[in-house]
Amino acid sequence: DSRFLEPACGDGNFLIKVLERKLEVVKTKYKRNQFDYERNALVATSSIYAVELLEDNVKTAQERLYNFILNEYKKLYKERINSDFLKSIKYILNRNILQGDATTLKDKNENPIIFSEWSSVNTLKIKRRDFQFGDLAEFNPKKPSLFSTTETSDTGEVIFSPKPVKE
Repeated sequence: DSRFLEPACGDGNFLIKVLERKLEVVKTKYKRNQFDYERNALVATSSIYAVELLEDNVKTAQERLYNFILNEYKKLYKERINSDFLKSIKYILNRNILQGDATTLKDKNENPIIFSEWSSVNTLKIKRRDFQFGDLAEFNPKKPSLFSTTETSDTGEVIFSPKPVKE
């Protein structure tokens, strides 16, 4: 579930390698239980973020990652394909691989780039919180964000986190 951001993803060559490694761990640990595999594959997918200037590259990257997941999934669960799982994967990829300019932090329409954080609420639900990339790109260790690793200090004090633009 460690998060990865590619600020200039092209058609997804590097993203495929990241996803491949993440799904290999999921397969090794959870392939015997389809529900657990789906849940953890969703978490692995939701932790990959990317920005790309060119629309055709964005679509290609999204499709490549989706097709990679689909092929891995079919190898394990040939006759038990869960269409809801695949719809969720496609939705997350469309929210996490975005067209925009990582240097200006704006999308193709000159609006702020918005990334979604995905977290488990329970075993059946996923919660989405949206953050402006500009707020996240500050990379201030005293202001944890979507891409930070902790939200508490060594003394256990709660550290300020950016407010989502939507939850």
